[in-house]
Amino acid sequence: MATSKAVMASLTHLRPLTCAASSSYPARLVPHPPDLIKWVTREGGFVHPAIKIAVNHSHGLGLLANQQIPKGSDLIVLPDHIPLRFNHQDDTHSLLLQLARHVPEELWAMRLGLKLLQERAKVGSFWWPYISNLPETYTVPIFFPGEDIKNLQYAPLLHQVNKRCRFLLDFEQEVKRALVNLTPDKHPFGVQEVDASSLGWAMSAVSSRAFRLYGDKRPDGIHVDIPMMLPLIDMCNHSFTPNARIVQEKDSSNMKMQVKVVAETAIKEDDPLLLNYGFLNNDFFLLDYGFVIQSNPYDCIELKYDGALLDAASMAAGVSSPNFSAPAAWQAQILAQLNLAGEAPDLKVSIGGESVVEGRLLAALRVLLSSNMETVQKHELNTLESLSAEAPLGVANETAVLRTLIALCVIALGHFPTKIMDDESLLKQGASGSTELAIQYRIQKKTVIVDAMRSLSRRVKLLSSNETTVSAEG
Repeated sequence: MATSKAVMASLTHLRPLTCAASSSYPARLVPHPPDLIKWVTREGGFVHPAIKIAVNHSHGLGLLANQQIPKGSDLIVLPDHIPLRFNHQDDTHSLLLQLARHVPEELWAMRLGLKLLQERAKVGSFWWPYISNLPETYTVPIFFPGEDIKNLQYAPLLHQVNKRCRFLLDFEQEVKRALVNLTPDKHPFGVQEVDASSLGWAMSAVSSRAFRLYGDKRPDGIHVDIPMMLPLIDMCNHSFTPNARIVQEKDSSNMKMQVKVVAETAIKEDDPLLLNYGFLNNDFFLLDYGFVIQSNPYDCIELKYDGALLDAASMAAGVSSPNFSAPAAWQAQILAQLNLAGEAPDLKVSIGGESVVEGRLLAALRVLLSSNMETVQKHELNTLESLSAEAPLGVANETAVLRTLIALCVIALGHFPTKIMDDESLLKQGASGSTELAIQYRIQKKTVIVDAMRSLSRRVKLLSSNETTVSAEG
């Protein structure tokens, strides 16, 4: 799993899988795949006549408007039979269902990936025109060379990458055991061999392209979320300011659910069609989609809430503090309310994103750096968790909290073996492929920390300025 060579090479679909190299975007599974727009319309779908598949300089291969499209226009409509989904009630291949039960919920993409592999191996598959248009390779970290996985330099992401690689290697053995001695009519993959690389290709195809949409209703009337691969729709690229959105509605002709993409704004000629994949940090974008968002406002760094780490940070900040590892009983009670102590606490906290500091971490520091129980207990927990609440426990407490957080950022930044300037120099020297992506990712992580430090430092200066003004007036 360290490299992407021979991705899915064992599933030949009885067609040659060699693809012409492309510098602008990954090659498709076959050199000249069927026209996806024509296939969707032939199968009863709708594609706005102004939409074409093309390469955009900033978004790569995707959907573009070749003339202006008014706001509110239907851009793409897929009838119920076109989306590719994993049907848990389908007993055609009970073995596929058995294998899917071995997939943990956090790797849900692998379940639909099994269905994708099955259809890829099936000669004459209904979805072949769609599948043949899928990329031959993906830029997610499970396919990075080992050195570029290390180049990510961020322990939480390295953990996730390694966990996914281990899962795929273990699942490969699980699949091979299940396929031993099967007759061709019982074999879900057309007697083709399935290995960790092909499983990784399928999981990556789904994680980077599938949407979780409403499925059938349960007996209690609640819709079940079902991952679906949406041909053509999944060629819309991502933006936090999209010009299109996905809508599900009943088809009046047969009362089945159909999936539509509707123009959220007026779309100009040559503009790409853009959907919002979610307000995600760069860990998710890189792990599941294979790209990094520059200056992502939702990016953050993950830290472990640890008394010894906080002690080190307060010492570095010159803050006189109690032992974070041994809070008073009343403080420990509040930490338990924040789920940072007690049974099964959640010790993952974050810095960055829209809130700058995760509320639980901010509240914990405010409480632990206060010795006045009565003052603390006058405030609601949500006030203590809010950075917009101006010094709820006093200026001295707030200053100590902010300085401790800044020192925590310095410690976190020090865990990266290279500096931002070093990384930028490497990019200028011409890093490419997964190396470039890994460097871009770690630059963004370090930038999150630097930006948080600047924001917190401005708050310290403002507090100091306000205190000086009050003293002068007094």
